[in-house]
Amino acid sequence: MKNSDSTTGVHNQTDSWSFNLTSAGSATRPRTTDENACFTRERYEPVQLSVSEYHDLREKGFVKVAGLIPQSDIQDLSSHMDRVLEGEETATGFPKIDSSMPESERIARFSRIHNAHRVHAKHERFLLHPRILDVLEKLNGPDVLALQSMTFFKQPGQPGQGYHQDSYYIPTLPNTLIAARVAISEATEENGCLWFRVGSQVEPLYPQSDNEFTHESRALKGVFDNYTASEDDTNINQLAAIADRYPEVACPAKPGDVIFFHGNILHRSHANISDTPRRAFAGHYCDARSFVPWNTGDAWEGMEQGKGANRYHVLARGDTNLEFAFPIFGTPSAAIETRKPRLVGCLIDMPLAGNGEMGMGSIKVMR
Repeated sequence: MKNSDSTTGVHNQTDSWSFNLTSAGSATRPRTTDENACFTRERYEPVQLSVSEYHDLREKGFVKVAGLIPQSDIQDLSSHMDRVLEGEETATGFPKIDSSMPESERIARFSRIHNAHRVHAKHERFLLHPRILDVLEKLNGPDVLALQSMTFFKQPGQPGQGYHQDSYYIPTLPNTLIAARVAISEATEENGCLWFRVGSQVEPLYPQSDNEFTHESRALKGVFDNYTASEDDTNINQLAAIADRYPEVACPAKPGDVIFFHGNILHRSHANISDTPRRAFAGHYCDARSFVPWNTGDAWEGMEQGKGANRYHVLARGDTNLEFAFPIFGTPSAAIETRKPRLVGCLIDMPLAGNGEMGMGSIKVMR
């Protein structure tokens, strides 16, 4: 369970896996600005993916795109993280840092921060980075909704996180969740890189019994009440038995590499046993036409009447028939662009053979 300080938006976690977890997402939002307006698609080279990369996400459950983010952007976020640790830069909901604190105490206050994109321009910029969205548009698009950001400091000695499925924590209906994890510093086996159970994305979601947003999985024979997700001890974590059905591989990453992975894949990380931090930025996204009953753990207007929380999440690419939010700091995205209406109700004339079976030839779109 987590205890929440509703005044500051800081959530104090008692679970061992979520050591010093801070959420800025529930903090009061600043007035909308255009601070990030210059971070347009034209600033970056467009991304081209291969069929094999598309295939990897579906067959393995994850794909790493090497060098996706320019080093200048990586250094910019890393320098920002340095300033946060020094107390030189902060935002609503961040732990308070006093420059007189010993370095060990300052560092101990930061493991990871959730949803800083709602309170700081740099984090929104990374969540809506054009090169990340280029990949998501091809892997999971064309309509992309940006849901959550996570900024990992993972200092030496800080723990990892046991087997879990991201869709367990962030429900989308239908389940279209996908993560994008950016290496800000090098991720190695020693400092706690991600480990994936290859192919386990084909597993259903293993929910808690009191979670009503579990898609079809609760009705499946063999699905159990999962109340130990993310527990580091494999003798306790119920998902360990499921994970053992699949081979496990480490996924080290260089600064600028981005790992995209399916919301149902079983994955974990180990403690940082090195003398260097493992810094990363992760975003979670879904198809913008999925119903999202989740708002960073906070209640939302209309929740009791069955309304979704889509209007709290930014439309990143494409379009949607559902509500959406605008970027607070003006990062270019579909939400603030002029969107072309898609043709609907097209008549498709399919080639048929004389006996009514499918024939040879191309289809015809008849407007």
